[in-house]
Amino acid sequence: MGGLLLEGGSEFQGQMDEPDRQAIALTGKKEAEICIIPTAAAPDNNHINAGENGVRWFQSLGVKNIRSLPIIDTASANDTTLAEILINTDLIYFLGGYPDYLEESLRETLCWSAILEAYKRGAVLAGSSAGAMVMCEWFFNPESKELQPGLGVIPNMIVIPHHENIGKQWSGIIQNQLPDITIVGIDEQTGMLRKHEDDNWNVYGKGSITVYQRNNIIEYTTESSSFSLQ
Repeated sequence: MGGLLLEGGSEFQGQMDEPDRQAIALTGKKEAEICIIPTAAAPDNNHINAGENGVRWFQSLGVKNIRSLPIIDTASANDTTLAEILINTDLIYFLGGYPDYLEESLRETLCWSAILEAYKRGAVLAGSSAGAMVMCEWFFNPESKELQPGLGVIPNMIVIPHHENIGKQWSGIIQNQLPDITIVGIDEQTGMLRKHEDDNWNVYGKGSITVYQRNNIIEYTTESSSFSLQ
């Protein structure tokens, strides 16, 4: 099966069990194997704690085969053993933190190639905040206030996490520089999920999804039907 889950932040708490359970189900496996990627939390040395939080969270959802992989920089992202683990993983979850560091650490590495191969095979890719941002063609770096190329799993799209709090102020900056791109604002404790090779997304969790396309702004909630960004 496989698919994509993008979340707006505040992962592993509150109403995030709903989108995460949906992502687990999308693997199509009764005993899904899940790997946490804590890379984005490495710059402030929070990757171990954040990874352990992720492991405990998914264990609380009934997952038995769950681990946090020590991918913290480009060197570890080129570790052949870690790449071999990833290529056979059913759900790969990218934590929040620093999107620029995450992108730089993974780009053109063995682990990223393995992740793409797993995705093509039918794995689910999931990311919260920075983890969701780098999945897109572009992302907005809140530190430098600049747009940077993402890892490109989703073309012609950019994600704004924490949208109901600090994120929405980024939309104007992005629209001025990339007027034709689709901007998707995701609230905290909220996720949007789609099946592999499906254009329709579904909203799960506490908040809403706000889509900016040129002069149109549309908000989708858990009460909405599925929506397409095409």
